[in-house]
Amino acid sequence: MKRTVRICFTATVLAGALLTGGATTATATTSPSTTPAAAVPVPPPSEGPAVSREMGLVQKADVSTAQDAPGVQAAPCWYSSGNWWCNNISGAGVYINDNGQARLVGTMYSNPSWFICRSDDGGYVGGPHPYRWEWTQADNGAWGWMRDIDISSETDPLPVC
Repeated sequence: MKRTVRICFTATVLAGALLTGGATTATATTSPSTTPAAAVPVPPPSEGPAVSREMGLVQKADVSTAQDAPGVQAAPCWYSSGNWWCNNISGAGVYINDNGQARLVGTMYSNPSWFICRSDDGGYVGGPHPYRWEWTQADNGAWGWMRDIDISSETDPLPVC
């Protein structure tokens, strides 16, 4: 089953809904699968990932992260079929910057998952890249930032947002 989706977008994303206003219009045919080739990439918002360095971050839950094993060299993310793929924790959160606070907009259950780019200008998350977040699309279709500590692959190969 295929469906055609008409999307008007600017560079601002809020809770998975695109805020529109006379911007570029694109038409894409998508299928209900999670294949990234069916998705129309949305550029990351100009305000950057989750929260500012001064404000801290989403509180780390009492669960292990993808990067909790010290001294282990992670295999890098890889580029395949037009997308960057990385191994990540199933159930990792995807967040947006909501007036300086990280707001959960979706969850990523797939592993590996695909990512568009990375930013080192977000709130503190710890790990080998303490301020790094990656731009992606959650399983519910919402666009947002995943914490680098939820990705077990080395994310240096991803392009900078």
